[in-house]
Amino acid sequence: MAHAHESNTKRIWIVFGILSVITIVEVLFGIYKPKSLYFNNFLSMNLLNWLFIILTVVKAYYITWAFMHMEGEKKWFRRSIVWTVVFLILYLCFIILIEGGYVFDVYKTGFIKWNF
Repeated sequence: MAHAHESNTKRIWIVFGILSVITIVEVLFGIYKPKSLYFNNFLSMNLLNWLFIILTVVKAYYITWAFMHMEGEKKWFRRSIVWTVVFLILYLCFIILIEGGYVFDVYKTGFIKWNF
């Protein structure tokens, strides 16, 4: 019985380590903002923002995989859960970025002025 407890403890520390490394990378990129990523655009958004979105989706996938115990489920069930969540996260990011760009353009070039 103690052996199972050790493996769970080890697994928790591994998951903690992986999620911590990804979070530290995100924080470092947020603090230093490398010019090569910040000033280069891809699909109307700089590469640094794309990196943040990708790392966030990777973290969400790994959290789902580890803490919802998806690795022990059948393949079709894992895919139906994880792919749906990943699709919805990417869709939400897309909608927020498109609408945010539109609102920015309206305030920048339109008749409405910044009043906040």
